[in-house]
Order: sequence, then C-alpha cells, then structure tokens
Amino acid sequence: MRAYRAGPVALAMLAALSAGCGGGAVPAAQEAALPASPPASPTAGARPLAGKTVVLDPGHNGGNAAHPEEINRQVDIITGRKACNTTGTETDDGFPEHAFTWDVAGQMKPILEGMGAKVVLTRPNDKGVGPCVTERAAIGNEARADAVLSIHGDGAAPSGHGFHVIMPGLLPGHNDDVVKPSARLGRAVRDAYREGTGMPYANYTAKNGLQTRTDLGGLNLSKRPAVFIECGNMRNEGDAAKMSDAAFRKRMAAALADGIRRFLG
Repeated sequence: MRAYRAGPVALAMLAALSAGCGGGAVPAAQEAALPASPPASPTAGARPLAGKTVVLDPGHNGGNAAHPEEINRQVDIITGRKACNTTGTETDDGFPEHAFTWDVAGQMKPILEGMGAKVVLTRPNDKGVGPCVTERAAIGNEARADAVLSIHGDGAAPSGHGFHVIMPGLLPGHNDDVVKPSARLGRAVRDAYREGTGMPYANYTAKNGLQTRTDLGGLNLSKRPAVFIECGNMRNEGDAAKMSDAAFRKRMAAALADGIRRFLG
C-alpha cells in the first residue's frame, strides 16, 4: 500500500474529527449516525468551499433487497430504461456496498462542512429504499450543486482490483453544459483519491482510472457537474480488506473530500 498523502486541508479537517456495482441481495445494515460537524471556527483560508453546495450520493440503500418490486421498476434515463435502483454488491465476508457508501459519505460530510460547503445527501439513512436514480439526479439539480459525487463499490470479477471514476458522456441537448466541468471534477477526484489512499487504477476497466459512460441515470440526468467513483472492487480480496476497514474508509473519505476541494476551491 502506498503512503498516504491527502491534501493539507483534508488532513487538517480529518485530524479535527473525534475519531456500479454488482447485483445480489444483501442484508440491511444498521443505520449509522452521521459524524457531528466540527466547530465553525476555521480561518477564511481554511474554508475554501464557503458558498458552495456539494451533493453526496451514497449508492444503493439498506432496504433495497427487501423491496424488489419497487427498486426493479423501470425508469427513463434518456438513453434507455433501467431499474429504479439495485441492491448493490458485497464482499465475500458479507460487508454490503450500501453500508460502505453510507459510511464514506457520512465521514465526508463534516470534512466538507468544515471547509465551508453546504452538503446534501441523497438519502437520510441506511435503512430505507431507493431513491431511484432519477430522483437522486433531481436532488443534485434542485440543490444547484456545484459538485455531485456518487459513491460506489464495484462488483467485478475477483481478479480485478483498483478504483475508477466514471464521467458523463455527451448527450446533445441534455447535458452539453456539464460534460467538461464533470471531466475536470473526475480528474480532481481521481488524482486526490489515488494520492490519498494509494489505491491503484482499476486493472479491469477504464483507462488511467477514468471512464466515460452514457448508461447511468445519475449522470445522464444531472444538470450539475457530476461523477461516480467505484472506490474499489468489493469482490477482490485485497480491495475488500481495505474497504471493510474503518480506518481505511476514513482515508478514503478524506481523499474524496480533498478531490472536491481541488475542483471547487
């Protein structure tokens, strides 16, 4: 594992704290309380995201597996119709993607708030169902988000390892204005995540950790700069060990927050 080199702001905020995707049914996780926001006392230089709105979209939800009819409902994503949502994947030891994404998003929230950002989550807990990918995109649009990050863990073949960032492809007449800024966001998140976690680029998909797709509703329907990150392959033993480790998830959260800072700051 490479040495941890998160950006200075993310490290400072992290020190202040007290402390995609495959299919298949997964068990509902216990709801985890979001970390409390740090005191609002930083200097102006430590609040580079003041006035910015960030939407964090933790993929899937803990109750999805128990409501197949609801999450399998087909919705329009411009390039076709897809399921409203999915259950997500899990590690061989049973750690579910929805719990992973909820924890990472929850740890990012106070870091970003400490930088001055307003942070909106697309779901309030890890016990619910959905929302649909169309609704998740709408949350970012309605919030007039300056950046939207959808957090996932991949469910690829066990031999594949590493992370990749997915950016929206051009859909003329739909997302013309956000393709270029989304690409900048994608590069910022990729670079910060690799530097902050030491995780390698995926060896089974994408190129240099970046991929463009037009089959994801959350990206197709976004009117704001938006990217997905597959933080690792949960079916790979090495990646799964990192993603299952609370301390390493804290590093992931700090690195992702630093990526957003690089884009918006």
